[in-house]
Amino acid sequence: MTTTSATPSSAIDFKSLVAPELAAIDAVITQHLASDVALVSQIGHYIVNAGGKRIRPILVTLMARALGFEGPQRHQLAAVVEFIHTATLLHDDVVDESALRRGRDTANALFGNAASVLVGDFLYSRAFQMMVSVNRMRVLEVLANATNVIAEGEVLQLMNMHDPDLTVADYYRVIQYKTAQLFEASARLGAILADAPPEVEASCAQFGIALGTAFQLVDDLLDYDGNTAELGKNVGDDLREGKPTLPLIIAMQRANDAERQTLRSMIERGASAAELDAQLDTALQIVRRTGALEATREAALEQARQAQECLQCIQHSQYREALLQLTIQSVHRIS
Repeated sequence: MTTTSATPSSAIDFKSLVAPELAAIDAVITQHLASDVALVSQIGHYIVNAGGKRIRPILVTLMARALGFEGPQRHQLAAVVEFIHTATLLHDDVVDESALRRGRDTANALFGNAASVLVGDFLYSRAFQMMVSVNRMRVLEVLANATNVIAEGEVLQLMNMHDPDLTVADYYRVIQYKTAQLFEASARLGAILADAPPEVEASCAQFGIALGTAFQLVDDLLDYDGNTAELGKNVGDDLREGKPTLPLIIAMQRANDAERQTLRSMIERGASAAELDAQLDTALQIVRRTGALEATREAALEQARQAQECLQCIQHSQYREALLQLTIQSVHRIS
């Protein structure tokens, strides 16, 4: 069985294939966002319907179908994963003091920090109510572990803020905990629903890890090489927060002494809104001169290739092809 390279392909109509799955997932999400507390429903609908890519819930359903599972539980667990992801976004934006996400004001900017945190808690608890209804202990185990590890990742990232000496290994550890963990759980859930053999489940989990890592690498790259209109968030937020991501870490390694000191100062201090434009321009000049953007791009492509290799154990089908397309889409934003 051959492996597709991480380049665009039109072998299947991805959108048409995924559309019915997304419609079913969104119906479950809408049903379970209902609450007698008006503000809970208001904020929940605002953030869940904000135009996200739904890549994690899509991963649950595509993996399940690629392995032959057709039951409605795939939509239930896909919605659970989206609720967990949405809860992390609500909490992230409060911690990061973010004002823009997916091209709209963040929930905390509109409704306040307290309401955002509490509605995030509601989404977590609703997710656990829903996963219990699937009545499979292995599902509970995977999602409970994922939620715990994601929380640890948030704390790790907080500890790493304003640290100019952060290593590449430390950076990847945060990605593993904070982002790749939920991708891993999503892919693994599809395999669990299909009662896949342990070795297939393990390969699916590795697929999720590699896909999630590629996805986060691209996000971190675009913070220095994208634009606000396309990203739906403010470019330069990582620098403003003093968050050392791979482009900055590589640039620090390759820069001359003067440039390294400039980047070190930026990471240690962060930037106010007034300072950000000038600092971002300076950082971009250094990052580009050192080839850090290209190195980050190649790291993302390599993760996508690894993800594709993990699908070797799955028989060819339109759903397996869609999973390959998902790896391409995760990195094609940078080409």
